Amino acid sequence: MNAVTFDVTIPSFLIGKSLGAVTEAAIFGGLSRVRYREVEEPALPGDDWVRLDVLEAGICGTDVGTLTFQASPILEPFGSLPAVLGHEVLARVSEVGPAVRRVEPGQRVAVDPMISCTMRGFTGEAQCGSCASGRHCTCARMGDEGRLRVSGKAFQPGMTVGYHNSLPGGWGERMIAHESQLFVVDDALSNRTAALIEPLSIGMHAALNVRPFGAGPALVIGSGPIALGLIWSLRTAGYQGELIAQVKRHHEADIAKSLGASLVVSPGDEARQALVHTGARGYRPIVGDEVYAGGGFPLIFDCVGSGQSLSQCLRYAAPRAQIVMLGCAAEIPKLDLSLLWARELEVKGFLGYGREKWRGEGPHTFQITHDMLVETGAPVEAMVTHVFPLAKYRDALSAAANRRRSGSIKVLMEPVA
Repeated sequence: MNAVTFDVTIPSFLIGKSLGAVTEAAIFGGLSRVRYREVEEPALPGDDWVRLDVLEAGICGTDVGTLTFQASPILEPFGSLPAVLGHEVLARVSEVGPAVRRVEPGQRVAVDPMISCTMRGFTGEAQCGSCASGRHCTCARMGDEGRLRVSGKAFQPGMTVGYHNSLPGGWGERMIAHESQLFVVDDALSNRTAALIEPLSIGMHAALNVRPFGAGPALVIGSGPIALGLIWSLRTAGYQGELIAQVKRHHEADIAKSLGASLVVSPGDEARQALVHTGARGYRPIVGDEVYAGGGFPLIFDCVGSGQSLSQCLRYAAPRAQIVMLGCAAEIPKLDLSLLWARELEVKGFLGYGREKWRGEGPHTFQITHDMLVETGAPVEAMVTHVFPLAKYRDALSAAANRRRSGSIKVLMEPVA
């Protein structure tokens, strides 16, 4: 099958780091280790595994950060290369093992890409604490080989499909999955809406786990799919207070409003004015940026993860506020944490999805997100701004990596188009 693969060598790393800002060829072109090529399909490794035809596969900010070598190396032990990329996946079931009960051939499915003990071949009491509690995104075995064998080889280390040598991701024509990863998609959802279930579930997981919400106001920093999806998730999960979205571009502002934002502001003066409306007063230190007291936001979501956005969170937070990290923050040089202790702030980070408390039951975040998309008819498809065939992966990556130029929010590839 045809697929887009990624590997890292010392020469490709040095080329990407030194020339990546000059030419895209160094990060996902001819000078890189990103390749569109034919790869061997793995056999189904067990009776409860499934083969899929990939319909839609998203490009995530994590993918762009990885390919541009901007991501932190701290999680490198929890992946295995070379790999077929792609972890945001909508697919159609083409083959099922004899023990599969959750899905049938022909059904569309959203794929949970995070790798669990179950997928590694550990069941029952052999599962780690995270997997046993339904929070497999923090599986304790992500750095180890599994018991399972795929095409006769050991199951490689890794935390997610798309950065895993044993399990091809969604940037290929086909992939395999354990049945526990799959969630059947209702006919009421279009392909492009259903392709957003994975990134929407990240915001839903955060929204469900910061409850009870309090009266607000809440601030969401960021204008990508995670931030926009979080706005919808907060409203869907029951947040009724004022919800302020900080975005950069007009079309992102329109989507934020359509998904539940009370007010949309631009970074800078407009955001500062929203802070002042909470009762905050500005004070200028001898050196450095303005700081505030007397107001602030009791709940802030950082969906960017940069030094600038983190600094804003700390300065805009009310005493004892919650700061929720959803942006892929990595190494932040010279970040002043004085306000963290001076305001008694609580900082939380959320990864992925898992078993939730919802309407008296314990469903997976994907199921909640899917069902609420059907129930609310939310106009989330507007976030899909660009769609490319898989062979045009360089154009797709360019659009995703250069949002200011392309106007992209979510870029999809269609491997079987």
